[in-house]
Amino acid sequence: MKRIVITGASSGLGMGIARSFAAKGWYVGVAARRPEPLEQLRNEFGDRIVTARIDITSADAPGQLNELIDRLGGMNIYVQAAGIGKQNLPLDPTIEHNTVMTNCVGFTAMVDTAFNYFTSLDRQIDNRLVVISSVAGTKGLGSAPSYSASKRFESTYMTALEQQARIRGINCKQLRLTDIRPGFIATDLLDNSTRYPMIMQPEYAIKLIVKAIERGRRVAYIDWRWGLLVRLWRLLPSWLWVRIKATTSQKQ
Repeated sequence: MKRIVITGASSGLGMGIARSFAAKGWYVGVAARRPEPLEQLRNEFGDRIVTARIDITSADAPGQLNELIDRLGGMNIYVQAAGIGKQNLPLDPTIEHNTVMTNCVGFTAMVDTAFNYFTSLDRQIDNRLVVISSVAGTKGLGSAPSYSASKRFESTYMTALEQQARIRGINCKQLRLTDIRPGFIATDLLDNSTRYPMIMQPEYAIKLIVKAIERGRRVAYIDWRWGLLVRLWRLLPSWLWVRIKATTSQKQ
């Protein structure tokens, strides 16, 4: 019996991933701060869905995640889809603080809990730990400082966990770590008043994300255009990058 747990599943990518795996016959544990939307999944897929209200920034979030895993009967894949992000040119301190608390502090608590669960298993075969980071983490974006920095944190953290797994003697066949790096996707996370380049529809992005999870990709850019763009802008020296107005434009 295959089991997957997804945090941040009340909307957008998290809900789409949950729906895709449930449709494939998986048992799915879903968690979010807002539990009401999760009932849509339970109405669609019945007892294959187990729900939980978890605020990943709360002190008891790790314990709640472990409870969800127990109620599901274990897990083979964990997906960290919970996250927030906003453009913040005025550097509103509340936005910066909340972004760091969710994307760094909450992220660490949840990912560590999942990692420790997988590494504690007696039989470690083809388990997977997946995070949804962002292409924004590959360069500092002046329009969203805390968001791009927190996404860099997430990607670096995954690299560190991969090394720690090897230190513990756990190879990639036992535990695969996957870092999903999407570009702009038309979800509620984006500001509707703003024009975004190379924006993707959720259905298209979710299909690619699910495929990357199933294949156990270490790093997957969503989609290929963003992967190419990242390779190009990594070639830019810092003095040139900071002179580029890497922001989106307002709709007229």
